[in-house]
Amino acid sequence: MISSIEKMTKILDLFSHDHPSLGNKEIAEWLGIHQSSAHHLIKTMCKEGILIQDNNRRYRLGWKLLEWSNKVMYQEDIHNEAGPIIGNLVRHYKGTSHIGMFHEGEVRFVFKMTSCEIDPISTYIGARKPAYCTSSGKVLLAYNPSFLRPTMAKGLLKQSNNTITSINDLERELKLIRKQGYAISDDENDHGLYGVAAPIYSYNGDVVASVNFVGERHYMKVNLPHIIRSVVSSAQTISKQLGFISFA
Repeated sequence: MISSIEKMTKILDLFSHDHPSLGNKEIAEWLGIHQSSAHHLIKTMCKEGILIQDNNRRYRLGWKLLEWSNKVMYQEDIHNEAGPIIGNLVRHYKGTSHIGMFHEGEVRFVFKMTSCEIDPISTYIGARKPAYCTSSGKVLLAYNPSFLRPTMAKGLLKQSNNTITSINDLERELKLIRKQGYAISDDENDHGLYGVAAPIYSYNGDVVASVNFVGERHYMKVNLPHIIRSVVSSAQTISKQLGFISFA
């Protein structure tokens, strides 16, 4: 499988401005493989939309690559639109805010900002956390039922004192999150930390990311009603900036 992926990647690298279309024989020669092997790989790539065949039976880069590119650009849009909004959030409260996106049973942080007067927590852009025991991850699970299977495949392992390790308990919490519109993580992943997260919607109503605010447990609980309102409001503002218009 890895060998096939490497060969497909090399096939993609063959296409350029000077060589926008290639034949099966050219691809096989440049890769140093048999034509039948090249044909098998190309056929699979065409089936998935990674390559397309033109009227001259030559191959070009397909629509799937454009779709992937748009997804990458969409993440950049989230980053650009969120900066000023999250900046306002960390100026008003003491803590750290992230934007998280789902990836293979985990939440990956694609944005981070911390209040100036506190020490930053040990997260970084690109860091992954279990989805089932973080406020960001639970939001993504609550609004995307298909995310639950890859999360369960990794196991509901105990990370801290209050980690949910039962699928029934997790499903009850996800139902509550959908009802109230936000998620809480109370010492479920990192000791002594308390997080609040809300969903970020795309223009078509899909929940594609979440914004959270994480801080010291006592501070968060004392200011919880205000922080919840601010996190939800921040998520809604980012969603509107991305084209979602269905909030009342």
